[in-house]
Amino acid sequence: MRNKIIQSLKLYINNPKLFILSMMSRTCNLWSDKAYLKIVYYLRFGRRLNLNDPKSYTEKLNWLKIHNIHPEYSKFVDKAAVKNFVAERLNSQDNIIKTIGVWNSFDEIDFCALPEQFVLKTTNGGGNAGVVICTNKSSIDYASARKKLRLVPSKIYKTSREYVYYNVPPRIIAEEFIEAPNNELSDYKFFCFDGEPKFLFVGSERQIEGEDVKFDFFDTDFNYISIMNGHAHAKKRPERPKNFEEMLEITRKLSAGFKHVRVDLYNVDGKIYFGELTFFHHAGFVPITPYEWDLKFGEFLNIK
Repeated sequence: MRNKIIQSLKLYINNPKLFILSMMSRTCNLWSDKAYLKIVYYLRFGRRLNLNDPKSYTEKLNWLKIHNIHPEYSKFVDKAAVKNFVAERLNSQDNIIKTIGVWNSFDEIDFCALPEQFVLKTTNGGGNAGVVICTNKSSIDYASARKKLRLVPSKIYKTSREYVYYNVPPRIIAEEFIEAPNNELSDYKFFCFDGEPKFLFVGSERQIEGEDVKFDFFDTDFNYISIMNGHAHAKKRPERPKNFEEMLEITRKLSAGFKHVRVDLYNVDGKIYFGELTFFHHAGFVPITPYEWDLKFGEFLNIK
């Protein structure tokens, strides 16, 4: 414990911004939305957040948090409820990963009834938080799984002001395990504006032990865009899927009627699966470099 405290102190001394961000997170309830977003944005980007006349994509995302409130969007980020919406929009269950069960607590789960491989998630989580991937039920660490799947109100609203997570009920969902060739499951995240995809990134190398996920950006003709956004590029550049046009058509159907949403899909051996909908990519708090691409992406987002 003492060594952990000493390491934390050294980290904060070497990076005062990190200390301030930590304090902001701990005291987030004390700040108004506008003040909180401005301070965190400045600490993350080193420049002021312009909420009066936002130009860049990340600025406009934070503008939307304050000026474009849609409480009903909570059902679209609920990992269980959103599947009904997807089935209706696509008029099919074919692109939806099979749900094995949904529970209100970890203790309700009958692990004996689960298949040998499965994925458990909290319905109100984001990213990899609250996700347990089981490829061999006999070796599952129940104590670790219980800890990861602890059901609490989403912290995403408090720490990033993403209002869509505010009313999502915390539950646990079990889904079918999707096995990709060579254990290389990539996801394709399409940035859609007024129902039209404009660019995407491919998240790859998630399954490589000790490696962080890699991000590679492309336009909708699958031309490579050389930008950084929180993660390094893959060692091997992802290739355009053969059924890429079908993926684009799915994103158009799912994003219709939304000013902006990111539609996440998987493509496994030519089979397309829905992942999730995201309204605030990286909470609008991760720099896009070079900066001119932050501005260019901002041109797609009409906030009028």
